[in-house]
Amino acid sequence: MLTLNTLQPHSGAKKSRRRVGRGNSSGHGNYSGRGLKGQKARSGVSDLKRRALRQNILQIPKLRGFHSDKPKAQVVNLSSLNHHFQDGAVIDPQSLVKAKLVKSGQPIKLLARGELKLKNLRVRNLKVSAAAKEQLTKLGGQLDNK
Repeated sequence: MLTLNTLQPHSGAKKSRRRVGRGNSSGHGNYSGRGLKGQKARSGVSDLKRRALRQNILQIPKLRGFHSDKPKAQVVNLSSLNHHFQDGAVIDPQSLVKAKLVKSGQPIKLLARGELKLKNLRVRNLKVSAAAKEQLTKLGGQLDNK
């Protein structure tokens, strides 16, 4: 009759583990099948640990060169101001976000690509390139930077 106390694995299904380091007559004496010296011959180092460490090293992206932590400024060209603003408008980060020219929370810089046709613009709290500053002042614009 088959009951829990009579259950046994099939013969050959369970194999007793190899007991290494039990003298030379066992066939695994002296170095216990680990060979001579080196990392793999020492205790506390399993092959799985070594393999996992190597996989981690290989998966990390290798970044070359210099990578700045500072966010890059969003660029707004003078030609795009012509389409979104009128003469005498105040241009600041909030108005540029409202016009959907930039995203909020990042630095913004005005560059002089294209030709500005608007007069008397007031630019507040923005970085401005030298060429853009020249065009703005030529058309009566003002720069108010904190």
